[in-house]
Amino acid sequence: MPVYRDEAVVLRTHKLGEADRIVTMLSRQHGKIRAVARGVRRTSSKFGARLEPFMVVDVQLYEGRSLDVITQAESLASYGASIASDYGSYTAANAIVETADKLTEGERSLQQYLLLLGALRALSRGEHSPGLILDSYLLRALSIAGWAPTFTDCAVTGVPGPHSAFVVQLGGVVADEVAPPGSPRLAPAVIALLGALLAGEWAVVEAADDRSRSQASGVVAAYAQWHLERGLRSLQHVDRTGSAAAGA
Repeated sequence: MPVYRDEAVVLRTHKLGEADRIVTMLSRQHGKIRAVARGVRRTSSKFGARLEPFMVVDVQLYEGRSLDVITQAESLASYGASIASDYGSYTAANAIVETADKLTEGERSLQQYLLLLGALRALSRGEHSPGLILDSYLLRALSIAGWAPTFTDCAVTGVPGPHSAFVVQLGGVVADEVAPPGSPRLAPAVIALLGALLAGEWAVVEAADDRSRSQASGVVAAYAQWHLERGLRSLQHVDRTGSAAAGA
């Protein structure tokens, strides 16, 4: 059976039998991988702790009939412990890996892998508020997947902004003449924040007030839920209190 190696981020794990575990990973070169790690739930396992969610590993596998089998795993970055020690980071990380899992079904994308890696690294280091890292990740991951929102020109007509009506189903802000009745209106500060989150302009993001952050998070959540068919179960558990504290 062919053997291969790759760098991967562990997205989630499931118990299998008494001592094994199924590990779902997003890899740099092979896309999403589901593989069996035999004996990792035993206390004597040499690499069980390396195959936990949010960990980055250099992994060796051989191809199986239905699932590949992990034969070696070396730790490249241990983000799991630092993320799990902070509830806000932990809930944001769960939403991030769930999104990555959904967006990479059957596809290989180096951009998605690098974006995921960067988001988890930022969470583990506390570079920004967890909620802001999550919102930026969601917008950028959806954009890579082909669902880039527009926060400047009209998503329908292309007419230059500024526009205040935001319609999730139409792909972003829209001009008044094409905005459906009752479309939500966003303040200029919220639209500016959304654009900064998408572009990764952190100086603008960090300067936003709590009200703008809260409204922007609601827009991002709605946009993500609309484009991901079954929604994101992890979003309802995300702790947003850290965003307010960071902005105080």
